[in-house]
Amino acid sequence: MHGRIRTWGPGALVLLPTVLLLGYFVYGLIAWSFNTSLTNRHTARKGPADYVGFENYGHLFSEDRFLNSLKNLGVLTVAFIVGTLVFGLLWALLLEKGVPGESIFRSIYLFPMAISMIASGVVWGWLLNPSTGDDARGLNRLFEILHLHFLENPWWTAGSRWTTMASIALPAVWQMSGYIMALFLAGFRGIPPELREAARVDGASEFKLYRHVLFPQLSPIALSALIILGHISLKLFDLIYAITGPNQFRTEVPAILMWNTLLRSDQAKAAAIGIVMLAVVAVLVIPYLAWTVRQETEE
Repeated sequence: MHGRIRTWGPGALVLLPTVLLLGYFVYGLIAWSFNTSLTNRHTARKGPADYVGFENYGHLFSEDRFLNSLKNLGVLTVAFIVGTLVFGLLWALLLEKGVPGESIFRSIYLFPMAISMIASGVVWGWLLNPSTGDDARGLNRLFEILHLHFLENPWWTAGSRWTTMASIALPAVWQMSGYIMALFLAGFRGIPPELREAARVDGASEFKLYRHVLFPQLSPIALSALIILGHISLKLFDLIYAITGPNQFRTEVPAILMWNTLLRSDQAKAAAIGIVMLAVVAVLVIPYLAWTVRQETEE
């Protein structure tokens, strides 16, 4: 018994502060939010609140504004994931073939990741809508020179949902494509050269080599990238806030709606929106974690 304590004790003491902090600030606050979502605390009043069960969730899914935010999030997620995977894979293919100055290109592709979403959102907001704000007069002149008069009005006030949310996704695609490129490039470099040589000896063309040999080897990486990007798309609050502000119905997603609801001191409704977002994340992440554990167990 004492031997086990000497073996596990120091490690447990080192991990204990992290476990306590994680338990309180993550799981404790999740439990508090879920508990609040079951009450009628729709104001900032103090004192105990009455429990109403899942009434707040029922109201949410019958509310047009919340359903609109879910649709916006779905379109944003699809546009973001597809765009990032396409550009990331394309850049990885170009670098995997070998180009002079590869390290320079890798740095250029990865550089946008060093920029915060807020800074990126402000700049892209100017580029996508240069006619708003006193700070954009220089951009107005630039776009006039380039004859880009179609950007004179706010782009989020017209056009379809796909056009609007794809425009929102564009800065995020620009920032995250380098990361996906690094994942795919590492996957390409990790494939044994013998597989390529064996395929070429068997007479496989370059297209068939990638289609039937290399790309199947990248499927675990593609799945990981899909989960990561899906998770990130749910957290693009700062980017949307910086580009369009918090009060644009056409670009509102659940995170923005939760923020606006909390500012109105409707704590129960805001907590319910947060729990719905957590459930969406769980739907994405838990199957992936279960698949990963099963793969590791089989190996």
